[in-house]
Amino acid sequence: MKNFRNNVTLMMSAIVVFAFSISISSCNKDDETETPKSNTPSTTTSAEEDAVAISFTTNNNTLENPGILSANTLIPTNTLSTGELPPLDGFYTQVNYKGAFGSTNWAAGWTYISGDKRTFDNTKPTKKINDNSLTINTTLSKDTIYIIDGLVFIGNGETLTIEKGTVLKGKPGSGASASALIIAKGGIINAIGTATEPIIMTYEGDDGTPQLSNVKGQWGGLILLGNARLNSSPGSTQIEGIPTNEPRGIYGGADDSDNSGTIKYVSIRHGGTDIGAGNEINGLTLGGVGSGTTIEYIEVVSNKDDGLEFFGGAPNAKHIITAFCGDDSFDYDEGFRGKGQFWVTVQDEESDRGGEHDGGTDPETATPYATPVIYNVTYIGNGTSRAITFRDNAGGEYHNSIFYNFGKGIDIEDLTSGEDSYSRFVNSDLKLKGNIFYEIGSGTTAYDIFTIAAQ
Repeated sequence: MKNFRNNVTLMMSAIVVFAFSISISSCNKDDETETPKSNTPSTTTSAEEDAVAISFTTNNNTLENPGILSANTLIPTNTLSTGELPPLDGFYTQVNYKGAFGSTNWAAGWTYISGDKRTFDNTKPTKKINDNSLTINTTLSKDTIYIIDGLVFIGNGETLTIEKGTVLKGKPGSGASASALIIAKGGIINAIGTATEPIIMTYEGDDGTPQLSNVKGQWGGLILLGNARLNSSPGSTQIEGIPTNEPRGIYGGADDSDNSGTIKYVSIRHGGTDIGAGNEINGLTLGGVGSGTTIEYIEVVSNKDDGLEFFGGAPNAKHIITAFCGDDSFDYDEGFRGKGQFWVTVQDEESDRGGEHDGGTDPETATPYATPVIYNVTYIGNGTSRAITFRDNAGGEYHNSIFYNFGKGIDIEDLTSGEDSYSRFVNSDLKLKGNIFYEIGSGTTAYDIFTIAAQ
């Protein structure tokens, strides 16, 4: 199973075969101050390696075959130990199985990767929308296919409603001609599909017939910007993928409960166009988004850049799929502190890390720290990529998860002085608990899974 592109059927089956789960719990370090570090490489000591390896074992992580087969079943072939229940806080579903799927396949019926929703009715009339064509309160109907022409913003005080079953297509182009849908600070999107009528965002050349998974970078993507806190200075900044002279591209503020609306049962396909100098748009970008926003049942397929990237904020995301993306599957930065459950990635040969987890950019030691809390994920690699990198003082916790078919395991940044991601491990802001690792390079012990070094 080292080349998933050559066996898509096997890959899809691998996703629906199992129940995988991840848990992340965080510790708020906002009031703690430490001496800034120098970015000087260090030589990893055996004591550091021992500490991580001991933690791996005592926290019930295992190296075992989860039993993923090329069969359309959700029942694992191997008996897996159960994990701890997630916190009872109103967000997490109370399950103790390991992986993203339990007794039902929540990806069936509405996703590209399940094979159930690769086509759509392309005979409907089309309507072009641009940055000047939408009103303060706009509703997009499923009776029309909408062509996104350029960067289309939903500004402060404006609301965009997208009916279930609606198809939107981004026009091709890069640089100044890039197309994307951006919900600016103070704007609201209500894009609520269903398991039988998802909302599909794709590129203009998609004619409703099955598109190849290697078709990438054909348009931009979906960007949500909010008023939640970042750890970068001065607390608000311009989102990547949007020209720096566009004021509606600013995100960040002081309201961690900020509400940008609801996106549910949305499939985002074939995006990630380059706006210049190698700066691509992610499939779904969340910049300073608050916990009042609802993000559930989202699929990002064949994006040229990252599948989903969080820039700070505290958004919660459940039932998320990224597949065949050209860079990282899940990425976070700038003090992301949200919650997650039931995340899935399936990589192809162009994919990079399963998770690229950065703490901050300017300065790396600033608070709030990146300490997301994630349960029930399934990360399926391409046989050569790395499962997760923690760096730039990033924390975060994975519990009850399965990491499968990666060439390399977990990177934890360790510098000679000051704060780094190893500091987050020492301070219990970085944890791995109750996870299963299988086919991670040639590793057979906990020591083989981790790299503790300067990044």
